[in-house]
Amino acid sequence: MRFDEYAQLDAIGMATLVRQGEVSADELLAVAMARADAVNPRINAIIRRLDQHASERAKGLIDTSGVFAGVPFLVKDLLQDIAGEEVSGGSRALIGQRATQTADVTARWEAAGLITFGMTNTPELGSKGVTEPLAFGPTRNPWALERTPGGSSGGSAAAVAAGIVPMAGGNDGGGSIRIPAAACGLFGLKPSRGLVSVGPAYAEAFFGGTTQGVISRSVRDTAASLDVLAGATPGSPYLTRGPETSYLQQLSVPVRRLRIGFSTASFIGTPVHQDAVDAVQQAASLLAGLGHDVEEAAPRIDGRQVAKDWFTAWCCMIAREVAHVQETTGASSRAFEPDTRAMAAAGRTVGATELMATLERWHLHTQALARFHAQYDFWLTPTVSAEPLALGALNTPPLLAHLAEWLDALGLTDLARKTPPFEKRVFETMAWSSFTQLANITGRPAMSVPLYWNQAGLPLGVHFIGALHTEPLLLQLAAQLEQTRPWAYRRPAL
Repeated sequence: MRFDEYAQLDAIGMATLVRQGEVSADELLAVAMARADAVNPRINAIIRRLDQHASERAKGLIDTSGVFAGVPFLVKDLLQDIAGEEVSGGSRALIGQRATQTADVTARWEAAGLITFGMTNTPELGSKGVTEPLAFGPTRNPWALERTPGGSSGGSAAAVAAGIVPMAGGNDGGGSIRIPAAACGLFGLKPSRGLVSVGPAYAEAFFGGTTQGVISRSVRDTAASLDVLAGATPGSPYLTRGPETSYLQQLSVPVRRLRIGFSTASFIGTPVHQDAVDAVQQAASLLAGLGHDVEEAAPRIDGRQVAKDWFTAWCCMIAREVAHVQETTGASSRAFEPDTRAMAAAGRTVGATELMATLERWHLHTQALARFHAQYDFWLTPTVSAEPLALGALNTPPLLAHLAEWLDALGLTDLARKTPPFEKRVFETMAWSSFTQLANITGRPAMSVPLYWNQAGLPLGVHFIGALHTEPLLLQLAAQLEQTRPWAYRRPAL
């Protein structure tokens, strides 16, 4: 198979050809590996190849009944482990560590026939909305090599956008599927809380705010992957339910007339570029033309409080992750990046009473969003507030990094994080991606749909958040938009 033929197929299309005997898993894998060899040195999406693992699976593929039988695939170097293979979570402190067990999602993907041949880049411990770890270097956006593909699933998004694979694994604790999908012109769905396992390493991650999924070129690939992944495991903390028919079958059901509220203002009061405003306004016009009821509206929620409540809990999680790595590897604190150390230091200053109050507000935000969804099926906003950022745009200035170290050493981090300058810095770093964290706090499904490219040819997604367990409705709407305004033909000139 030639690359130009390979690049036109989504994962379901590839598996169909394997099932029909028109192409073998070996042939598909060879094309994927050749494409990775050709472009990965330029984009740094894959940080670890698993060629032997993949070749053995491709050669041993006898059962081609799986929905993704024989399709080349990449998993993220975070929460998607393969037993016996190295896993580092983007951190220098974990380089050389090997997974003792296979992640539930990876096992389910491979049981569905996917051929995993590599792991993709992620920021250290998945902690940022850009993918620039010191351990492996930055991942570059195939649409513009001097720009970020977003994060934390940036390596996966860049690999899909570059044509290495039709879809790749991601996870999302604050927008980490949707942000890179938006930055790379791809489709990304974050499922509802608890619908997809983060086990066996965790029963839940980030207080249930983190979930797993894929970044894909086609809506049907994401729907089929959700069919593979959805459902509780014996160790799951929640009883979850899927639709009566499969997510993939749900795509054949015409979407009903929807009521959609939209807004373009920043959730935290920071600037929104005209490109992002245009993306939402054009999407709103498109939706109205398709017969949906669309009007300007937003949940009655304090967005700045949402951001602070997300960030407080996030820092607590990073503090625990750093401590866990140190406990298991003996790594020193200097093995972690300065920003990771600063977040961990801030997290260590959060007391039990403050954390409990923060999590209680998470539930209040959930109730407020539910009141919005009593009137509207979805809330439409930009996914990101501007075109993909330049590499390094979110780097902490050296002076601030040194100040954070100094404050931590003196035990003054708790005082510092409650000051206006600290809060200002938090909002500055969250400004580009401030629309996505609400879905993680509330556990609601959300998706980024690639409907807009600016005059410079750079993609910006539009974001929809739905009520609990409305994945079928989100996917039906995405399929309607995909049919009305196709995006798969758009390819970066890499």
